Amino acid sequence: MPYDPPLDLPPLAAHDTGCACWRHQRRRTGGWLLAGTAGALLPALGRAQDGVRGDIGRESRFARFISSEQVEQAATQQYGQLKREANGRALLAGDDDRQLARLRAIAQRIIPFAASWNSRAAKWRWEVNLIHKKDLNAFCMPGGKIAFYDGLLLRLQLSDDEVAMIMGHEMAHALREHARERMGKTVATRVGAGLISSLFGLGDLGDAALSIGAQLLTLRFSREDESEADLVGLDLAARAGYDPKAGVTLWQKMMKAAEGAPPEFISTHPAGPTRVKDIEAALPKVQPLYAVAPRPPKIYGPPTPAPN
Repeated sequence: MPYDPPLDLPPLAAHDTGCACWRHQRRRTGGWLLAGTAGALLPALGRAQDGVRGDIGRESRFARFISSEQVEQAATQQYGQLKREANGRALLAGDDDRQLARLRAIAQRIIPFAASWNSRAAKWRWEVNLIHKKDLNAFCMPGGKIAFYDGLLLRLQLSDDEVAMIMGHEMAHALREHARERMGKTVATRVGAGLISSLFGLGDLGDAALSIGAQLLTLRFSREDESEADLVGLDLAARAGYDPKAGVTLWQKMMKAAEGAPPEFISTHPAGPTRVKDIEAALPKVQPLYAVAPRPPKIYGPPTPAPN
C-alpha cells in the first residue's frame, strides 16, 4: 500500500501522544521552556541541531550523469514488480499484519526528518511493505520505497530501537542518493566521458540510466556509502526517539548471525568489531538528539519465534 508522508495519514496513537513531527516537538519545547527548564534544555537542544552533519561529505561528481527523477522512476518500476511477484506467491504481508503495522509506525516517526537530508523526500510517496521470506534483508529504494523481509525481524528478534536503526540506515541510502551515484558511475563507464559530454541531458543517456535501473535490487554500495548511511541512519532514528545505542546491539546480533556465510543484508557492509567501534564513536553526536526527542509508544514487540 502506498505510504504517504505522516501528515496525510489517519491519526495514530503515536501522533497524538508521542509524535516526533516538528509541530509537536515545537509545542513540547515551548512547554518545557515555560515550565522553567530552559537552562537545562537549551544546551542539549543546541547540540541536537547538528548531529552528524559535519561528518557527511558532498554529493559525488558521478551523480550529475543521471537525474534524481530517472533513478526514482526506475525504482518505482522495480518496487512495483517486486510487490507483484511477492503477492503472486502469497509472500506479501497484508495490511492487517501486526509486524507490518509495527514497521509503518516506526517509519511514520522517522519520515518527518528525512527532508532535512534531501528536500525531494518531502514529495516522495513513501511505501513500507513486509515480505514473508526468511532472508535477513531490508532496503529503501530511491523515492522512499521500503521493504523488510520478516526473517530479519524473526530470526534476530529485533527491538523497535533496532528496527529503527536498520530503517534509518536504509532510508539514508535513498536520501543521500547512493544508488544515483552508483548508477552514474556505471553510465560514465559504459558510455564514455566524451560521449556523455555530448549527450548530457538527452534521451540516449536517460535510456542507459533506466536500463541500469533494472539492477537496483542487486545494487551494491561502497564501504564509504555504508559508513555514511550508518551515521545518517543513527541521526534520523535518534531524532525520532529511538535509542542510537541499539545500533551496537543490532550489529552484535548481525555478527552472530553472520558466523559462517554472511547474510545478504551484511555481505557488502563493513561488519565486525570495526563497525561497532565506528557506531560507538558516533554516539556522542547523536545521543543529544535522542535525549530531547519524545519517546515512541511500544505498540508491538518482535514476532513470536516458531516453536522448536
